[in-house]
Amino acid sequence: MATTQSQSSRKRRRQDEPAVAGDHAAVGNEALIEFYRHMVLIRLFEEAAQRAFRRGKIGGYLHVYVGQEAVATGFLDAYRPGDKVITAYRDHAHALLLGATANAVMAELYGKATGLVKGKGGSMHLFNVAGGMMGGYGIVGGHIPLGVGMAYALRYQGTDGIVQLYLGDGAINNGAFHEAANLAGLWGKEGLNPTLFIVENNHYGMGTSVERATAMTDLARKFDSYGIEHEKVDGMDLEAVIACAHRVTQRVRETGKPYAVEALTYRIAPHGAADFLERYRTKEEVAQWRQRDPIGLLEHKLLERGALDEDQLEAIRKEAKQAVDDAVRFAEESPEPPLSELLTDVYAE
Repeated sequence: MATTQSQSSRKRRRQDEPAVAGDHAAVGNEALIEFYRHMVLIRLFEEAAQRAFRRGKIGGYLHVYVGQEAVATGFLDAYRPGDKVITAYRDHAHALLLGATANAVMAELYGKATGLVKGKGGSMHLFNVAGGMMGGYGIVGGHIPLGVGMAYALRYQGTDGIVQLYLGDGAINNGAFHEAANLAGLWGKEGLNPTLFIVENNHYGMGTSVERATAMTDLARKFDSYGIEHEKVDGMDLEAVIACAHRVTQRVRETGKPYAVEALTYRIAPHGAADFLERYRTKEEVAQWRQRDPIGLLEHKLLERGALDEDQLEAIRKEAKQAVDDAVRFAEESPEPPLSELLTDVYAE
């Protein structure tokens, strides 16, 4: 998933694929297959990272994106060079979709010198300026004011770039969210805050369901307080996400006003790699949501349309597994950062 490949595939889809039709994007078979490749790579990458963490190969902590792949895949299809993307600590998929190689991301998780940020960020702090990714952040809600400020800066500089600001359902109760959303709504009145808030509502924080964490469980409506228009999207349905993403991205780009989307999704994996017991939810609930696994839904769609057969699907899975196996090998064989790197890129000159 090199930068040139990802950017060229996005460009091809913008030029060749029909515009949004109704509630879904009229996505052609070729594009759906490309999306499938990305989502399978993300899934296998995350599963490999989880295994590596439990083997003691990855330090710090690890949050994977299993079950949520359609959200970032769909919204980042609407990304344009000049836009900025900022997210929290569940950030591996965003980095991969924005052009970082699986080798560089896995090496970063391992804390190696060949990692995306030279082994200094780890899982929660991926950063790739060339790809428009302005960081994953480990402090819950801490990145939200940064994203709103970036959006203001883009308009101040006279560009038509926007910020895709991803946050989880837990972060929306944080004071940083409310202060930033208020400023976004205020500046947005003058067309000076092109922030697209993407609330990835996966139904749980660490051990806490949405119902146990907030009196207002309709998270999109929280934006009403700040004059920010909003909607919901089925975050397990890739085509629904793509349709929503292109429509609202264009709206934010043209108006300079913030907009919010609550993507209803589900993390099939535990909250973090050390979250073994998951006493806060039942196995039956997880099994029920697995019936709406976004990758499984896309596989069914591809088979139903005759775009691929089972053998072709398996070939894509094998190709992705090989890329992930190569990334793990690359990470394990890469050198540790030298001590001379300890203070580089820490202070600006």
